[in-house]
Amino acid sequence: MAESAFQLVSEIGTQLSRQTRSGKDSLLKSLKQAANALSEIEQPSTSEAARKLEAIKNLEVSTKPLRIAIVHGLLQHKDKEVRLLVAICISEIFRVMAPEPPFKDKYLRDIFKLIVSIFAELADTASPHFSRRVKILETIARCKCCVLMLDIGCDDLVLETFNTFFSVVRENHQRSLINHIIYIMTQIINEEASQILLDVILRKLVKDGKGASCASYQLAVSIIQNCAEKLEPFICGFLTNCILDRDAVENELKEFYHEIIFQIFQCAPQMLLAVIPNLTHELLTDQVDVRIKAVNLVGKLFALPKQHVAQHYRDLFLEFLKRFSDKSVEVRVSALQCVKAFYMASPSGTESHEVITALEDRLLDFDDKVRTQAVIVACDLAQSNLKFVPPKLISQTSERLRDKKIIVRKKAFHKLIEVYRDYCNKCSEGHMTISDHFEQIPCKILMLCFDKDCKEFRSQNMELVLAEDLFPVLLSVAERTRHWIHLFSLFTPLHVKALNSILSQKRRLQKEMQSYLALREKDKETSSEEIQKRIKTSFMKMAALFPDPSKAEDSFHKLNQMKDNNVFNSLALLLDELKIVDAQTIRDKFLKTVGDRHPHFEFLSSLSSKCSHNIFGSEHIQCILEHLSGNRYGTKLLEASSAKLLLAIISIFPSLLRGSEVQLRMLIEENRKINDKLIEVLAKAAPHISVKLSDIYPILERVCHEGSRIEAKFSVAAIAAFGGVSEQLVFSKLCKDLVVSLHAGRNIPTVLQSLGCVAQYSVSAFEAQDGEITSYIYEKIFRVDASDNINSYNDAFGCTSSCKLKIYGLRTLVKRFLPHRGTHARWQINELLDILSNMLQKGDAFDRIITCESDKAHVRLAAAKSVLQLSRRWDLHISPEIFRFTILVAKDSSFFVRRLFLDKMHKLLKEHVIPSRYACAFALGTSDCLKDLQDDSFKYMAEFIKEYSREARIHQTSSAQGATITDYPAYIVVFLIYFLAHDTGFPSENCPEEIYAQFCSPLLNLLEALVNATVVDGDMDLVNDALLLLLSIFRAIKKAEDVVDARNTPRLHIIADIGFSFLKSLNHNDASSAHAPALILLPSSFFRAYSGCLNQSPFNDCFIKKVVQMFKSHISLPITALPKRGRKCQEDSTKLAIMESNTLYLAPSEKDDLSTTEVESRKIMRQDITVGQRQKLAVSSESVRLLQTLERDALSLKENVRASSNVVSDPPKYSKAEAKDTCSLNITYDGGEVEVLSLESESWEKISNVVLVEREVVLAEESNSFQLQHRGLKGTIGTSGGVATTQQQKVLPSEECGKLSNRTDLLPAKVKRGRKASKETSASEVINLHEDAVAKRTRRKKI
Repeated sequence: MAESAFQLVSEIGTQLSRQTRSGKDSLLKSLKQAANALSEIEQPSTSEAARKLEAIKNLEVSTKPLRIAIVHGLLQHKDKEVRLLVAICISEIFRVMAPEPPFKDKYLRDIFKLIVSIFAELADTASPHFSRRVKILETIARCKCCVLMLDIGCDDLVLETFNTFFSVVRENHQRSLINHIIYIMTQIINEEASQILLDVILRKLVKDGKGASCASYQLAVSIIQNCAEKLEPFICGFLTNCILDRDAVENELKEFYHEIIFQIFQCAPQMLLAVIPNLTHELLTDQVDVRIKAVNLVGKLFALPKQHVAQHYRDLFLEFLKRFSDKSVEVRVSALQCVKAFYMASPSGTESHEVITALEDRLLDFDDKVRTQAVIVACDLAQSNLKFVPPKLISQTSERLRDKKIIVRKKAFHKLIEVYRDYCNKCSEGHMTISDHFEQIPCKILMLCFDKDCKEFRSQNMELVLAEDLFPVLLSVAERTRHWIHLFSLFTPLHVKALNSILSQKRRLQKEMQSYLALREKDKETSSEEIQKRIKTSFMKMAALFPDPSKAEDSFHKLNQMKDNNVFNSLALLLDELKIVDAQTIRDKFLKTVGDRHPHFEFLSSLSSKCSHNIFGSEHIQCILEHLSGNRYGTKLLEASSAKLLLAIISIFPSLLRGSEVQLRMLIEENRKINDKLIEVLAKAAPHISVKLSDIYPILERVCHEGSRIEAKFSVAAIAAFGGVSEQLVFSKLCKDLVVSLHAGRNIPTVLQSLGCVAQYSVSAFEAQDGEITSYIYEKIFRVDASDNINSYNDAFGCTSSCKLKIYGLRTLVKRFLPHRGTHARWQINELLDILSNMLQKGDAFDRIITCESDKAHVRLAAAKSVLQLSRRWDLHISPEIFRFTILVAKDSSFFVRRLFLDKMHKLLKEHVIPSRYACAFALGTSDCLKDLQDDSFKYMAEFIKEYSREARIHQTSSAQGATITDYPAYIVVFLIYFLAHDTGFPSENCPEEIYAQFCSPLLNLLEALVNATVVDGDMDLVNDALLLLLSIFRAIKKAEDVVDARNTPRLHIIADIGFSFLKSLNHNDASSAHAPALILLPSSFFRAYSGCLNQSPFNDCFIKKVVQMFKSHISLPITALPKRGRKCQEDSTKLAIMESNTLYLAPSEKDDLSTTEVESRKIMRQDITVGQRQKLAVSSESVRLLQTLERDALSLKENVRASSNVVSDPPKYSKAEAKDTCSLNITYDGGEVEVLSLESESWEKISNVVLVEREVVLAEESNSFQLQHRGLKGTIGTSGGVATTQQQKVLPSEECGKLSNRTDLLPAKVKRGRKASKETSASEVINLHEDAVAKRTRRKKI
């Protein structure tokens, strides 16, 4: 067979070499025959050398004609088929004659050109000749003949071969074909590697690397892996040069060397052992762009799975960590972008924890771009692996919701919402359990309601977040309820307040919408202007509950013009539907009917959402009650939080309890520890549910007798809430039964609580038993010796049981005077105030009953709290002495008394339910010996100043009468000075400056806070107003004397001198006090106009200045003790040049001397201050003179003012009216007697460019009254009727009456319950600072 093949090949070769012109068909036929014959010939395989040589010689002889024909004509043939068959023959000749080359070198170039051209057709897998081409490739690969190209210097052909292979390889090629290509290329590189060939490989590596499945990329990877040893020197040299000196490298691939490193490291990491450490050089370079690329590369290397690059290259990792704190923002951002992949590659690795720590640090970065990126990365990381994300990371990320930059807060908000939704889905699927650190996310989101800077976070928008964004859309109500219950276990009072704010706004809109729909129906029947006005008002109220009120109001008006009743019917259905699922169905149907092309679709969508019960529905109530009934909680904490959640919902939406009354009643009957909350829920929902008082009364009555005090309180409230015509009979019976229990000694604490609450709801019921109850408390409780019961010490309460009963008895007595529903108690309060005075002084209602010091401390605290409670309604009856003893509790010997008293004071002042004057207790706390209490006192004082200053500003701008002096927090200085003057520890005249500085430190700390711009967020208008008001107060006190004990008057003046000097020491530029208000309101139960001559101060200016200097250098706390502007974690840098080292800079003025008593008449200019506005007044002054002889029987001079009266000066809503006249004293007593006294004009302070304010008092003899002329303003005060009535004041022109009311606050304003302490009536005096004139009035504002 072989002989015939040899012969056939030889014949065909001879034939082809002889034919000069042969047809294509005959040529193809001959070449096919030759190719087939050659395929049958095998290489000589004999082991004998002689025979092998003979066989090789036969091959050469038989193939020579064909070889000649190929090189002398067939190679140049143009036909593809012919060239293909020629290539097959050549490949077979190479095979059979290997390893010797069958052609001379001069022909090899053309031969390899032909072969490479055949390789270029391998991409066409559909061609009928594809298999023949593959055969050629296989044969050439086996023969290793491509290396011959290197021997003959055909480097260009080698390069072309490589490019051809990269271009034709396809993913659908058989693996054997790709292996042949790899084998050929590997042979060439192993024979002679070069940078040119490497560039070809690398180019495919980086350009096709983005698509990892690309065949050419995979081919390049295979070549690098197979030729790693040969290519390593070239790769390392190139990459090292790029790292160390890229500009010197002349290679276009230098722009991609980072990508090359990454791609090579993935396939052959051992090749880069010498390169990777050099990346540290790039991380340290000064070029930001290079550091960014290096960080990105190193981050990707570290993120490679199972490579542990960070462990193997520890130095590089440490330098990478430093890039998280790089000076360049872009570098830090790039480092953060690497975190997720790094952590996911090895979550449990040490290096991963270090990277997470770096990420947490960047959450506090000073640049908002970095913080934003850190938030994104942290949230993405959490979403990728919720189970294993570090809890601390989630916690710190959620803190960015309080970031100082809005852009960071917004990004944190949206990303954390996504995280929480994923977490909720995982919990519902059973893959996770409820976790505190994830539940903190909605807690922090709720706190955004207090964000004043961003409209997106206001409660109007947060409603939509809670309803639609917080939970996944498909999450069941039961699952949502589970999360809400857990949330309430984490809630603080602020969280509850935020949620209540959102729910309350929703409820207000629903109520207002119901009112509007009713008005609309009424308007259809009888249209009137009044109804239209009410509809317009309703629109304004509802629009205020939308993010854009003006746009919403316009939309409401357009809605009102719509004729489609289906819209209004659907809204009415939404308002009535209590089930959240059904409400959503109604809303979806409504919006579908309206259509998204409707011009008001967006507004109707928002309105329908607000009208729906889409945050909480009746299903939530059922779920909570089912959980409580089934006792499904493993901890009491969740049971308590369930009750709190139930109460929070029912307090706003009481109707949601409908249908669940039976479950609630059964829970109450079980007498659980959460009964107080359940009974409170019942009290809140009573008017809205179908339960009769007769059905529930036995349970409530039992609780009033046998339950806890808190349960009893809500039980009485529940009885009152069910109400009805029989309410008084029920309370009368209950009160009698309670008295019986009281005498029987059964559960006395609860019975006392029940009686006190009954007194608040039914005065008549309690009044019938008042004598018996009061007598029991006095005789059986207050007069019981605690030593008889000394063994009954209660560790939890901190005192004996006897002491507890005394406190409970006191609370019952106090509640008699604080009835609900606007009822006025008919009892005399003086007896109770005497008891409170005794308790405050001695710690006991009666002498020597209590001997235990701890009990006395508790009694003092209870008495002080009782005074605070009574001050809501009875402040006029609280004498200066009781006020002083109450404030003195802030300096009690017991730490816990001081702490609880100040905390209670802070709470009540924050709620605006007690007079602001009690805030001077905070000033006493600032000098406390304990640092914690001292710091809290500074904090409370700063909060009080900030909040009440803004309240005064709002009152000033929104009220027709404006704010009075007593609205401003600076006014509490009046009471603090009085308190200090009556302090038993007041220093004697010969005490050193340091003692006075220490004693006056509460006042000076308060002054320091009042004029500290950082306390009011840099609002200099408020600071300047406070400064000027304080200056006026000190002047007024210098012209007043102590009502209670005139011997204390010099003390008042000394303290005023020190305060004035301290203010001037803060005013480095000696600001003029001429702009301070000239007329100051002082309480007449504390002060009266000075009846004697103003004496020289016992201390000179030098001593007072030393006192101030001593305080500032040794006692005064630094400015950091006061709260600074901004957020808790990220504080804003307030760039105010006005404050530095707690120093206030104002305009210069001439030197003022408060202690000067020189009597002279000067011209002064007065500027009345209000918040945000000032008016200058310039009028002339004359010497003080007596204007008219007083009628003998009409007027008489009084030497003393009753202690129950008030001193009023012209209050500081300073009108634009100019006061005129001489310095006169006008006093009106409670009995109606009036006297006019002319005083000598006196100037006790030198102030430049100021003229005295004039006032003229004219007595009208005919009417037995006198008239006050004030810029044409005339007010008549009768002498026979006591206090001037409202009708008497109407004789004034309306315009001027407005001005007068603005200045004097003659009538008490109506104040909303729970917001501000109400104003009470009393007498008062006016002190004109520039005239020594005092006029006594019959109304005063409660302070």
